[in-house]
Amino acid sequence: MSALIANIIVTAILIFIVSGACYYIYKEKKKGNHCIGCPMAASCPRKAVGCQENHKK
Repeated sequence: MSALIANIIVTAILIFIVSGACYYIYKEKKKGNHCIGCPMAASCPRKAVGCQENHKK
């Protein structure tokens, strides 16, 4: 019985983490940030090249 409860708790924690990450990505994309996680995400130009490569120049 305790193994079942442990599995339920672990599953709930994983669902919480994944849904939180999805919500964060959704929120950032709605703000217009193209490079999520980049310090200059709001001002990053929309190009096929990665955000980090744009800011190395």
